[in-house]
Amino acid sequence: MEYTTLGRTGLKVSVMGLGCGGPSRIGQSTGNSEEESIAIVKHALKAGINFIDTAEVYRTEIIVGKAIKDFDRETLVLSTKKSTWGNPKPKDVLKSFERSLKNLGTDYIDIYHLHGVVLSDYEYLVSEIIPTLQELRDQGKIRFLGITERFNPDPHHSMLQRALQDDFWDVMMVGFNILNQSARDRVLAKTIEKNIGILIMFAVRLALSRPKRLKQCIEELIEKGQVSISEIDNDNPLEFLIYKNGAKNLVDAAYRFCRYEPGIHVTLSGTGNLSHLKDNLESILRPPLPEKDLIKLKKIFKNADSISGQ
Repeated sequence: MEYTTLGRTGLKVSVMGLGCGGPSRIGQSTGNSEEESIAIVKHALKAGINFIDTAEVYRTEIIVGKAIKDFDRETLVLSTKKSTWGNPKPKDVLKSFERSLKNLGTDYIDIYHLHGVVLSDYEYLVSEIIPTLQELRDQGKIRFLGITERFNPDPHHSMLQRALQDDFWDVMMVGFNILNQSARDRVLAKTIEKNIGILIMFAVRLALSRPKRLKQCIEELIEKGQVSISEIDNDNPLEFLIYKNGAKNLVDAAYRFCRYEPGIHVTLSGTGNLSHLKDNLESILRPPLPEKDLIKLKKIFKNADSISGQ
């Protein structure tokens, strides 16, 4: 595994993080037993991944807690989140936070995020909830504060652009992938300047793992005028990436595309399939995509900001 420093947090983190949410929830949404999901987490840890991301809404904190109990806590970076929909009260946040500590079997959280924040809720959360999180940080129960966007309804990053005007956030979770690279200019340019730690979600999701969904996304982007039909083969839109000295497949391309983007520290990978996890680990450690392919991808999708790739 390769490691980097997570921005101004100073935390040493693996360049791939294990995501315990997403469509799979480390297999809990796809039929895994608790023991099988625990085995996924343990394999990731033994492979050198030290960054684990979960959330109260994923209902995987207990699984993570059981998986990490035999590992040195000081070597791990745990990230979890408080749901923000419905404008929670400070007492709700405190209750959720204590439950997360219990679920994870720890007495502190490395990064505690406000989860899935939309622009319309942002000001309330800053005025009503941030003081509570800062108090928990002052008590040593939280090391760093994070915020995650709700990428499906906000693929153009309006909330994060507002959040970047404040200086509360040590870490941000951002939607970024081959099909929607808009975070490069709208978010990452500023986070690099402020040395904010960046976690990437939606590197693959459905569009870059299922050909039918990819075709639908490309058609949508063409219909909206965000991709030119003259620049892409609508039948095999990203086939040009796959060749002997290029990417092995689209999932491989997707992880490598995110891994080497300036400003990105941790690319999250979520799966309940051990074979897929091993493949993803291999991809994240391969070299960057060939420069000519990167140039072409940037050109094709330079105006795309309306889809998440889900």
